[in-house]
Amino acid sequence: MKPQIRILLYSILFFLYLTSTPLLLALGEKLKTDPYRTLGCGFAVLNVIYSFLGLKWTALLNIICSVAIAALSLFLALKFTNLHLFLDYDPYQVKTAIFANAVFSIIFWEIVYQVKIRIQK
Repeated sequence: MKPQIRILLYSILFFLYLTSTPLLLALGEKLKTDPYRTLGCGFAVLNVIYSFLGLKWTALLNIICSVAIAALSLFLALKFTNLHLFLDYDPYQVKTAIFANAVFSIIFWEIVYQVKIRIQK
């Protein structure tokens, strides 16, 4: 896959993460579930859709990578917000967590993609 196409797909994924977070949190409130579980499941679904449409690997590999990346990204985003690096700009650390989750997810997708490319050679 060309780098321009990957950058475009990552940009779309980043935008989807940013726009879907409030919707997933609202859904979690209506369902009265833990917001972290709702976000994790929602991001896993976004990752599965991305992996099937963008990467087109085997189904099992798509699902395993999607769920693992969603869980790891959400965990690291929460740990990143605990550092309190941007308290002046984001006092409640909500935007920091959303952006960190999206960035970590994209980084992990690129790592998985590079590993997959290296294995295929």
